[in-house]
Amino acid sequence: MSWSPCPDPKLGSRADVDAVDILIVPRAVDLGEMTVRRALPSTKRQMVGPFIFFDQMGPAEFLTDQGIDVRPHPHINLATLTYLFEGEILHRDSLGTEQAIQPGAVNWMRAGRGIVHSERTSATRRRDGQRLFGIQTWMALPEDQEEDDPAFLHHGAEALPNVDVDGVTARLIAGRAFGETSPLVTASETLYADVGLAAGRTMPIDPDYEERALYTISGEIEIGGDRFGPAQLLVLRPGDPITVRATNNARFMLFGGAPMGGPRYIWWNFVSSRRERIEAAKEEWARGRFDTVPGDEADFIPLPQSIGKPKRATGGVFYP
Repeated sequence: MSWSPCPDPKLGSRADVDAVDILIVPRAVDLGEMTVRRALPSTKRQMVGPFIFFDQMGPAEFLTDQGIDVRPHPHINLATLTYLFEGEILHRDSLGTEQAIQPGAVNWMRAGRGIVHSERTSATRRRDGQRLFGIQTWMALPEDQEEDDPAFLHHGAEALPNVDVDGVTARLIAGRAFGETSPLVTASETLYADVGLAAGRTMPIDPDYEERALYTISGEIEIGGDRFGPAQLLVLRPGDPITVRATNNARFMLFGGAPMGGPRYIWWNFVSSRRERIEAAKEEWARGRFDTVPGDEADFIPLPQSIGKPKRATGGVFYP
């Protein structure tokens, strides 16, 4: 695609710029206890910046003695980032980490050469019941960092920069925006923010990052004369400054970053720039060569037998 710089778009004027390059309606995956809406990867787009998986979890209502139980499973050559609007998830991993993720906080897990983790509802939350709603993303790692040592970072909600000005609220999860910088250290240039707009308010989105997208959470927004409701992924045209207007109180995730420089292969929970690395990881998991999760050793997700070869451009399966 080629493009030329152009003046700021005027709301309602399609002659100025077609700001939304790609519109993706996520596909729904029924996990039994809740529905996940998967926006990336898509047949229309594999990645936006480093983001290669983008899942909306819920909202789901768990009654007493109910919860999620994502058993120990492996990852390689990627990083995961969990961000919640409501509820709590208990994360354990093969590094010995045990960390509850709560609304507004960040769990960043770099798989690198290989990590195993589980995601469950704690005994306390099961006893009381809860609503669960959030976003889970995977980010591809640069090729020279794919085999780095695994690591886990947690930042509480109070550690992330917050903006609240004239009907615009934002929590900066990663990167630089709104005159702030997130404390989260990512593997490549990354933008990620939780943004709220009051009805009638507008917010400019500068072309500071090469690849940018919005994922609508609630309410309705308007861009370039088009209106978009919840659960839609809008990949923005590169290089164009745009303006988002809320037609009613709205919330969306703003994300993107530098492109990875090449596509990735994806199969089940494995992402890599090399097909042969995924084949090796399949063999390692099948033979029990990954580390176990302290406190959660008794169970695990077996290697799926019904998924085809690692693919590019289309997704594998996150939850078998």
